[in-house]
Amino acid sequence: MTNPLLSRAPLPAFASIRPEHIAPAVEDLLAQANAALSLATAAQTPADYDALSACLGVATERLGGAWGAVSHLNAVANTPALREAYNAALPAITEFFTRQGADEALYAKYKAIAASPAAGTLNPARKQALKLWLRDFVLSGAELQGAAKERFAAIQERSAELAQKFSEHVLDATDGFSHYVSADELRGVPADTVEAARLAAEADGKPGLHKLTLHIPCYLPVMQYAENRALRQTLYTAYATRASDLGEKPEWDNSAIIEELLRLRQEEAALLGFGNFAEASLASKMAASPAQVLEFLRDLAARARPFAQKDLAELKAFAAQELALPDLQAWDNAFASEKLKEARYAFSDQELRQYFTLPRVLQGLFDIIERLFNVKITEQAAEVWHESVKFYRLTRKTPTSPQAAPAPQGDAEGELVGQFYLDLYARPGKRPGAWMDEVRSRWARPDGAQQTPVAQLVCNFSSPAGDKPALLTHDDVTTLFHEFGHGLHHLLTQVNELGVSGISGVEWDAVELPSQFMENFCWEWEVLQQLSCHVDSGEPLPRALFDKMLAAKNFQSGMQTMRQIEFSLFDMRLHAEPGSETAVQTVLDEVRHEVAVMPAPAFNRSQHSFSHIFAGGYSAGYYSYKWAELLSADAWSAFEVDGIFNADTGARYLQNILEVGGSRPAMESFTAFRGRAPEIDALLRHQGMA
Repeated sequence: MTNPLLSRAPLPAFASIRPEHIAPAVEDLLAQANAALSLATAAQTPADYDALSACLGVATERLGGAWGAVSHLNAVANTPALREAYNAALPAITEFFTRQGADEALYAKYKAIAASPAAGTLNPARKQALKLWLRDFVLSGAELQGAAKERFAAIQERSAELAQKFSEHVLDATDGFSHYVSADELRGVPADTVEAARLAAEADGKPGLHKLTLHIPCYLPVMQYAENRALRQTLYTAYATRASDLGEKPEWDNSAIIEELLRLRQEEAALLGFGNFAEASLASKMAASPAQVLEFLRDLAARARPFAQKDLAELKAFAAQELALPDLQAWDNAFASEKLKEARYAFSDQELRQYFTLPRVLQGLFDIIERLFNVKITEQAAEVWHESVKFYRLTRKTPTSPQAAPAPQGDAEGELVGQFYLDLYARPGKRPGAWMDEVRSRWARPDGAQQTPVAQLVCNFSSPAGDKPALLTHDDVTTLFHEFGHGLHHLLTQVNELGVSGISGVEWDAVELPSQFMENFCWEWEVLQQLSCHVDSGEPLPRALFDKMLAAKNFQSGMQTMRQIEFSLFDMRLHAEPGSETAVQTVLDEVRHEVAVMPAPAFNRSQHSFSHIFAGGYSAGYYSYKWAELLSADAWSAFEVDGIFNADTGARYLQNILEVGGSRPAMESFTAFRGRAPEIDALLRHQGMA
């Protein structure tokens, strides 16, 4: 039987990959990668950039591509059999990449390249890639010896296993909850949400009832619109205690995993000579120290607090006077906030949602990308993991640089820039949230072939109901633009070195700049006219409704900012304070006391589903969202001055931010675009806190 994971085809055969393919493929590809590592570190292989790329780069890129496909399926099409096969292979994969990253002989080869006369002749992208590799060898334990090196490797393997278990528990706790109610209990909830719940209950053999879940397309509308307070409390409690000691099943409790992960991270940092894990994490970021991050967050908190306190006072007064809720609770916030917004601005999110049909939003987004970045987006056939997934190609008629890939012979659609998968709907077995991941990166391969990038863009929106298209909230639209910002960063790069192509090599606290930059389009009248089309009448968004939406743009921005600061401070303090693993709830309580304007209930266990920092890449890095928001707001201010579709400004942004990827420090890229260092004024102005 042909194993699709061993195929050399340009794209993964997602529809053909089965759990039983994983073990033999991993065994085969690991054998090839180990042989390549042995050859790369052998005396006969010169300390030469091209030689190491041809020898080791090809084998590890192939292993990484196959494992990436497996990891992706584990996130978007999880089954017990796939999970078992993934978990069985994970230790061997982790062991190889840990060993490669800490290999003294390989480290010596790269140090020899850096010390050789040839280093001076490398192009800027290769110089940057070499610099980052040398840094990462140190951070991967290449300078450790004996027992310390063995312990470091053991920590990597155990940490990978724990992160995977954390993610599984969140997924299982989300998928595992269901609550059946009558139609009467759903008074106020949007009709399409009610209908989806009715169909879900019917599918479970419970006709006449409605099935509620913790998936966001169901959970959020209930919290925003359900008049039944007891129902809101039930769902909020289930959501806030997912995968915790107060959750539904003890086997899904992430408490022990959090404690062990934090302890292992501090031990890893100590082995590398850092005072704490936050210092180790920031060694590869823009921010210089945990103290600088904490100062940035607390300064922002001081600026935002008066606005947050005003937001809360207004909400409490409205809830008491208009909603008979004198004792506002956490499960009332979304409901009361939506009612206040409707009263103040005379519109609702639900009213706005009728204008954002997914097909129209997607076409409008594609039109913006094509107009601004000189590309064409075309749907294309490919093997996918679910029938709702689409696949697209980006082409450019006119090459923008000498490095650009030539058009394939006879390709009438123009020069291939990249391709991407689009998976937009929530479903069981799919990880919550939204993200961009790479299938492969742009690379001038050692055999002379030009490899173009491929991305996966994933969201969790409501599926279409009946014969009508899926409807998006404005927040959904913003999320879609956000993920496309990451996608464009990956796809539009003109850098041909794997280590610094696209988002690779970009400091983690700058990687959100292009994503948050794209969100700004969602607040422009010229853009929303293109994105909107009423689901029934086909009419575009009325100007009067847009003006109300714009007036409400910074509604509760103070409270929202303080909430993000709460998450960021909690993350940074956890990782900057050794010993915090035994006081996780205490640290969270202290942070909430410091910055939260409305205390969370004592039973709230948000840390137990905080996948960003316990199962993602944001440990000691969640502050990146606010840090990069400053960069993106300042970058957007150039478009505000010149015009959002100004060709010259768009070209400068493309050339100085997107195309250069990680081939130079992010601050250099930003100043090349803006002509100066970033300033906080634009961020405060954008959020109504100037």
